[in-house]
Order: sequence, then C-alpha cells, then structure tokens
Amino acid sequence: MSGFITDKLFEGLDYSQHRLPKGEYENCVFKNCDFSNGYLDNQNFMECRFLDCNLSNTNIAHTQFNDVLFDHCKMIGLKFEESNDFLMDFTFKDCMLNLSSFVGLSLKGNHFLDCKFIEVDFTETELTNAKFEKCDLTRAIFQNSVLEGVDFSAALHFDIDPERNRLKGAVFTLKELPNLLKKHQLKILD
Repeated sequence: MSGFITDKLFEGLDYSQHRLPKGEYENCVFKNCDFSNGYLDNQNFMECRFLDCNLSNTNIAHTQFNDVLFDHCKMIGLKFEESNDFLMDFTFKDCMLNLSSFVGLSLKGNHFLDCKFIEVDFTETELTNAKFEKCDLTRAIFQNSVLEGVDFSAALHFDIDPERNRLKGAVFTLKELPNLLKKHQLKILD
C-alpha cells in the first residue's frame, strides 16, 4: 500500500526491524531515526531532510531522492547507483559515507560538506562542478570519472590519477598536488 505523506516529522523511530511504510514523502523530516540494515527500497523522497539518522547498509534500490538533505547521518555501505537516478538531487553535510558507492551516477554540481568518503567508489561518476569542502577522500576510487570544474581545494587525502579521469578546470591546492602525482612516485619538496 502506498500513500502520499507530506509535512510530517518522524523522530526517534526504529526502522531497522520494521520498514517505513511505502509511499511518496514530501517535505518530511526524519530526525534521529534508525534505518540501519533495513529497507528504504522503492520509496520516493522529495524535499525531505534526514537529520542525525543511521542509514548504514540500508537497501535503497529504486528509491528516488529529489532535493534531499542528509545532515550528520551515518550512511556506511550504501549503493546509490541502485537507487532511482531520475531527478536525483541530494546534499550531504557532516555525514559518514564510508564504503558507499556512486558508480556511474550523474552528480553534477553536488555540494559535499565536511563528510567522510573513506573507500567510496566514484567510478565513472559525473561530478562536473561539484564541491568537496572539508571532505576526507581517503582511498576513494576515482576511475574514468568526470571531475571537470570540481573544487577539491578543501578536500583531504584524495588519490586521483589525471590520466584516468577528466580533470579540466578542477581546483586543487598546491599542498595537495602530490595526491595527483602518487603513481609517478615523485618527491615534491616545498
């Protein structure tokens, strides 16, 4: 059974054992909810906010995220490429997305603020004009990714091969330059 749910606050609820009712959620707020190891598949979220939620290892297959904010959420191991990419638009602020994947998605202009993307897979992801502000990209995978115009100036610990990614117009700081040249095993002195 599906329904249209609008302008509702869901606070302190545990959906790890019992799933969120299937529906179209518009302008709803999910605060301190636990979705870990649960099911959010085949849902529609439009203009929703997830605040201080745990979504780790949640099934998000065929779920639509349109203008969704994730703020201070734990989101380990999510496979965003399995979600519905039609009108996909989300913002991540102070989130932990370790071991998640965005393979083959178009995330043009997305803003990622103060997030951990440790071992996240961005293979063949379109990130044109995105911004990684104060984000930890330790062991994140960028392979055949479109990174044109991406602002990495405040990103940390990335390892990007310029020969395997499109980087025209991408912004980096001088101190992070060695992260673009790791495979060449050069010694860069300051």
